[in-house]
Amino acid sequence: MSVRATSILLGICAAVLAGGACYFARSLIAPVAFALFVIALVWPLQARLQARMAKLPAMAISLSVTILVIGALGYATVWGLSQTGRWLIVNAARFQAIYTETTTWLEGHGLYSAGMLADTFNVGWLIGMFQGLAGRLNAMLGFAVVTLVYVMLGLLEVDIMRAKLAGEAGEAGRRLLRASAAVAAKFRTYMMVRTVMSVLTGLFVWAVTAALGLDLAPAFGVIAFALNYIPFIGPLVATLLPTFFSLAQFGSWETAVLVFVAMNVIQFFSGSYIEPRVAGRALAMSPFLVLLSVFFWSFMWGMAGAFIGVPLVIAALTFCEEGEETRWIARLLSGREEPPADAVAGPL
Repeated sequence: MSVRATSILLGICAAVLAGGACYFARSLIAPVAFALFVIALVWPLQARLQARMAKLPAMAISLSVTILVIGALGYATVWGLSQTGRWLIVNAARFQAIYTETTTWLEGHGLYSAGMLADTFNVGWLIGMFQGLAGRLNAMLGFAVVTLVYVMLGLLEVDIMRAKLAGEAGEAGRRLLRASAAVAAKFRTYMMVRTVMSVLTGLFVWAVTAALGLDLAPAFGVIAFALNYIPFIGPLVATLLPTFFSLAQFGSWETAVLVFVAMNVIQFFSGSYIEPRVAGRALAMSPFLVLLSVFFWSFMWGMAGAFIGVPLVIAALTFCEEGEETRWIARLLSGREEPPADAVAGPL
């Protein structure tokens, strides 16, 4: 077996072992990964504050700003879901009537058994889904506390770790510093783009649902804003939720289809037209890789993994770009069209 083949097999084995470690030690590794992500986002603020005051007060201000932002996002998400859950409970009879009519129609056309459909979907299942989602949000409170402790300690040690890598680790340490700086810059670009797009998506969803006369237009706008931070899955939920609720409110399939089409137009325009032009080439990734990263890290770490899956892949590709032997992996998965070799070299 050649040396290259052996290296590839060893790399695959190492990746499998690392994935298993991330899954079984997720209660330990996931908060650390989130803490590093948050540190990369808030470090510019910390550095500017440290230039004007001592390290501890600067850290306290940076941590307070982080808690305020995360708390505001969490409160908006819980508020939107609570509004929709309350409306669902009050109007459960409407959903039950739609459910009965749908099963009767399906059974009459021989498409599906009403009994089998009852086992998979009903109003009780829908209410239970909302309750389970609220429970997960409450469980994430402890996760956030542990993460913030890591952030606090990490902010105090960034300068120390950077000095050690630059002074004692040689060329490998300097390469690690360059890659880490590039990852942090891409994280900030990613969050800036997603925040801008989330705000625009939330405003568009609120405006469209309000124009169509839906009762929960502000809640749908807030939910679309919050869920847009999770690629693919978040926009899908933000699209289906107003569709089902418009069907219950108006009792018209035509209105539900209109809402569904309007939500899809908003998501397509923001995700396929505006966002690539705002992000540019810095965050170029294969759409297949984005979808895979969301589902893979959702499997590994649940809702937290769905949120941080794409940043983790961005970090991995950035580190691959720093090595000569792994640069081809970053180019392969970047989703960019690379110019032919003769075009790069130019005419002879």
